[in-house]
Amino acid sequence: MDPNVHAEAIAPFVGELEGLRPAGAEVIDAHTHLGLDEDGRSLTPEALLEALDAAGARRACVFPLHDPERHPAYRVPNDRVLAWAAESDGRLIPFCRLDPADGPIEEGERSLALGARGIKLHPRAQRFAFDGEALEPIAEIFALAERARVPILIHAGRGLPPIADGLADLALRHPGAVLILAHAAIADQALLVERLTDHPGVLYDVSTWSVFDLFELFARVPPERIVFATDPPYGNPATGLYTALRVARAVGLDDEAMRLFLGGTIASVIDGPGLGPISEPVGARTHELPGPVLRLYGYLIPAGPALFAGLPEAARGMIELAEAVCRDPEPGPLGPLFEDVGRALAATSVLLDAGPEGIRPVLDIVQRCLARTATVET
Repeated sequence: MDPNVHAEAIAPFVGELEGLRPAGAEVIDAHTHLGLDEDGRSLTPEALLEALDAAGARRACVFPLHDPERHPAYRVPNDRVLAWAAESDGRLIPFCRLDPADGPIEEGERSLALGARGIKLHPRAQRFAFDGEALEPIAEIFALAERARVPILIHAGRGLPPIADGLADLALRHPGAVLILAHAAIADQALLVERLTDHPGVLYDVSTWSVFDLFELFARVPPERIVFATDPPYGNPATGLYTALRVARAVGLDDEAMRLFLGGTIASVIDGPGLGPISEPVGARTHELPGPVLRLYGYLIPAGPALFAGLPEAARGMIELAEAVCRDPEPGPLGPLFEDVGRALAATSVLLDAGPEGIRPVLDIVQRCLARTATVET
């Protein structure tokens, strides 16, 4: 595969970053993984640092994947992450991953004593709910986080049953525990935001696929409680940064609020002095987009899940329809959008022809095109 094909396709989007990113902003990715996952994904510390460099990100919160060697109690993968973080010159901020059914308090206390600065819980992978038999050990984990004054990052994305009531009830009994609800809390976004309004320390990370999940998040949550995150190896820091910046500018964040969103807020949790005051949400609950833009976005949005599922031909079919939208002979003010997106999408055919190694570059192109499309100014 020729890497120049991908680089040329995303060049217009890369060129936008200088104008979108505020001066002096420290970028911290609040949601990254290291090691090996049972699903076959993996990420080395060298590869993660390279990806952070490509995004201009200084630091990242990092925790183990759903590692095949997780028993007992995630001890082995937690130790690996702690060691990798210790060798990273402060760039990797280690969290320990805990399983409520497998010695979580002992492992949490051990990992925190060795330098972990947060806790990761994954209710889908560990198959637990925030009620019933699992509630007591989870409550003990929340109490541990309160005592240790460390945050808990919780998977709140796809693949979960309704979680809002159980999680909110538990969280409100532990107001001293800072929570980071991952993936824009899309598993129950509206209910979680409503139920947790009075909790003083709930953050939401933006590692999600749809731009409109982020628009809704900014419309519901104060910007001081939303943090940048990209979920490597599933997401890409540079691509996620482009999406985050496009959305943040579209909803009207000023430079000060942008600096908090990109790294300042999570740094206040990790480094101190703790979370600051909040303002009102800034996003709109309605969005008006021209018909051709809706068609373009609608064709592109299912291409990503198809690529993740290993169905490149299904993705190719949707991308070809999106590319056709960009061939409008009378685009009017949409001309610049169609030109950049159309050129980028044209490159995906070459990349998909290269086989499995072309899937990730195509996913990158599609995600950037989605961000540009949904935030186009008309």
